[in-house]
Amino acid sequence: MRAGDSPQGIFFIKKGFVRLYSLSSYGKELTLVLYKPGDFFPVVWTFTSQPSIYYFETLSETEIFRAPRDKFINFVKENKDVVDEIIDHILQRFQVALRRMESLTFGNASARLASVLLIYASRFGIKQDSAGIVIPIPLTHHDIANLVGVARETVSTELKKFINKGIIQKNGRFLSVKNKKALEKQADQI
Repeated sequence: MRAGDSPQGIFFIKKGFVRLYSLSSYGKELTLVLYKPGDFFPVVWTFTSQPSIYYFETLSETEIFRAPRDKFINFVKENKDVVDEIIDHILQRFQVALRRMESLTFGNASARLASVLLIYASRFGIKQDSAGIVIPIPLTHHDIANLVGVARETVSTELKKFINKGIIQKNGRFLSVKNKKALEKQADQI
């Protein structure tokens, strides 16, 4: 879905991952939100009917359900317990946005990368004894660069440092946090 498009409804993710990103006038992308199974989008349009100024793109094979906006709003109004869950999801995203804003503003490339990896290990991670905390999103170096706000080459360099220090592990397109304390130390260098 492109910026300015009128959505065909509210999208609920059953399987896969979707990213919301902005595009600068120079064509540079910045990933703002990653949606996971159980999330819905576009949030702003859902509650205000204002068209989104952002782009949406799948990051993996995705299964999505769509509901008409008016039916979704009526469902929410008729089921107050759903409101609590929606507020909780929005607050979680807001907290992630604040942490990312802080690291993007104050951190060097290493701290930015460490911070983003910690955020996504916390939000999406699956603990596995042998692999640590696996981030189950198939991320390319380009995808990570769009999350961190640095060049792809910088991401490659910094990831290699983390791998060599045993902080993270790469398994194909998936990353695992092997040493969370060391990654937290890297992220605190802001």
